[in-house]
Amino acid sequence: MASHGDTIFALSSGRPPAAIAVVRISGPHAGVALEKLMGRVPEPRKAVLARVRDPASREIIDEALALWFPGPNSETGEDTAELQLHGGRAVIAAALAALGKLEGLRLAEPGEFTRRAFENGRLDLTAVEGLADLVGAETEAQRRQAYRHMKGLLGDRAETWRKRLIEALALVEARIDFSDEADVPEELVAPALKIAQGLRDEIAEALAGAARGERLRDGLVIAIAGPPNAGKSTLLNAIARREAAIVSPTPGTTRDVIEVHLDLGGYPVTLLDTAGIRDSDDPIEQEGVRRARARAGEADLVLWVVDLSADPAAVAKAAEAREIEARLAAATGPAGPAPSQHGRTVWVVGNKLDTMDKGSFIINEHEPETSNISFILSAITGEGMNRFFNSLNHHVGSTFGGEPALVTRERHRKALEAAQKALDRALAEGPGGREDILAEELRLAARSLGRLTGRVDVEDILDAIFRDFCIGK
Repeated sequence: MASHGDTIFALSSGRPPAAIAVVRISGPHAGVALEKLMGRVPEPRKAVLARVRDPASREIIDEALALWFPGPNSETGEDTAELQLHGGRAVIAAALAALGKLEGLRLAEPGEFTRRAFENGRLDLTAVEGLADLVGAETEAQRRQAYRHMKGLLGDRAETWRKRLIEALALVEARIDFSDEADVPEELVAPALKIAQGLRDEIAEALAGAARGERLRDGLVIAIAGPPNAGKSTLLNAIARREAAIVSPTPGTTRDVIEVHLDLGGYPVTLLDTAGIRDSDDPIEQEGVRRARARAGEADLVLWVVDLSADPAAVAKAAEAREIEARLAAATGPAGPAPSQHGRTVWVVGNKLDTMDKGSFIINEHEPETSNISFILSAITGEGMNRFFNSLNHHVGSTFGGEPALVTRERHRKALEAAQKALDRALAEGPGGREDILAEELRLAARSLGRLTGRVDVEDILDAIFRDFCIGK
């Protein structure tokens, strides 16, 4: 990032053409920029209509609304201006070119407005990440979680924890530094340890929901797998409600993994259609099977599809848990693929019910051919799909359900884990332990919480966070 002595500007609204284009300006020369372009600086936080002119030729570029937010009471903490122009490409280009001619102004880098807000204390780092997640949210659940984090769900809690740690640390250090003073109570360690124990338990509770929060950001992965020609692609199309995969009666049509991103009941889901898993001499199909096994092995939920129209004995064998696990074993080794971070669930789906003779095929959980099958349906006609959809939506909802999680990123989890470990070491010292070690562990725990919110020692991660923002944000 360049110097904060610069004044930055950028288009902060969507890609043109559009009804309105918002151009933001932030920095010490923001007021000068308004005077040069429109002849005056408006009253703070009051929109005014003005003609925007090229500062060199004085030619009118557009009529726009202008707003003025003097620092530090602005979004970035600096003097900030905003122009709401008509959203044509030529208008935007002319306005940006006019700003670029002014001394001390330059085009903003990705995330630079938000970074200045962070560095000026308007946002902590967890709120910055919440803002990034809000911009990228694709489902209602992601939006809710991101908004809560942007408004301080984790940051405020972490700052409260840090202040309590500082209180405990002050007690221990008072005992160390002033142990000879008559007015310093001898028993200061016990209250400090009590604070540390309470904090340790609260952090452990927050970490218990870490997997749910991180998963909501990334989405639940559901893999459709099974033997060739069982109707996997047809089932994917039925779930996606569009023709996302090619369907063919020829076995082995799907050679690579097809990904479809869905919103199921407000929750993010990535649906995978994989190649039919079978032994083959075709090197291309072998690679497809290898990829299918690997992706299914990493999925949160596997829909193992079997063809009900096959011989009943073959159906029963295909639906056996041992057979499924053997088929999912990776070609790379006997240990198979690494299981999903969150644990894998397998549902056996009996497909092609429309091809069955209903008089001779009895759907009964005690029948050998259907005893291991979770759902019996026809992905073509829709028979049995309502129950399947209801169960799928319930499974997804129960996976993500509840209040927004405090921990949504690996960075959050690692910082809290470091704080918890430091508190564990502090508590292990106990009332009779070394007070200098106790103080150091409390200091390390407080430092980990400071890194979480961005208060201390985070220069190494700032560039990585802000480069993912768009220009103008």
